Amino acid sequence: MLTLERRFWGEGSLLLAGVDEAGRGPLAGPVVAAAVILEREWAEAELDGSLRGLTDSKKLSAERREAFCSLLSGCVHVHIGVGSADVAEIDELNILRATHLAMARALALLPVMPDLVLVDGLPVKGLPCRSEAFVGGDSLSLSIAAASVVAKVTRDARMLELDAVYPQYGFARHKGYGSSEHMQALFRHGPCPEHRMSFTPVRQADELRRRAAGGEGPRLLPL
Repeated sequence: MLTLERRFWGEGSLLLAGVDEAGRGPLAGPVVAAAVILEREWAEAELDGSLRGLTDSKKLSAERREAFCSLLSGCVHVHIGVGSADVAEIDELNILRATHLAMARALALLPVMPDLVLVDGLPVKGLPCRSEAFVGGDSLSLSIAAASVVAKVTRDARMLELDAVYPQYGFARHKGYGSSEHMQALFRHGPCPEHRMSFTPVRQADELRRRAAGGEGPRLLPL
């Protein structure tokens, strides 16, 4: 899991940050990105110790994600920045550009700017320092895997907060993704201010709801 780190450490890039996001696909809520720097000696020493099993957040249970996030957040050898883009920015910019904005914000919140950023997926524009992108990077880089876990845990916590404000949508269960439960709630209640109106399923659900109601305008629930 230190494949990419060892490659770039060997080339002289000693301060590396892994960057990943959570929340590109959901119909509601922010997109969240995390940037994580693992100090080299500590990462090498703990690869088969406390960091054993750390991988892409989608491959971990919620309990394991929480445990790793707690470990990373509380370690003096780990530096973390978390950034997000809200629903208004997603609708204005589009989800790809909003994701890149969240990544740039995460990097800006690190205590020190890295020599190189390792990004999961495709190249990212607008980052404040040099970056390299790798498809499947969260299986090649411990730094990216750490970032994916921090981003996912942070976003899930935000969706739990939104569930308390808008309990009728079930955000705590599906985290804003387009599940059957979520779509039924959209048809029944219409979108709330945390729904991404630029996403086709949200617009279609709202349009069908208004047609069924006799052409009434969209009803946004108060904050």
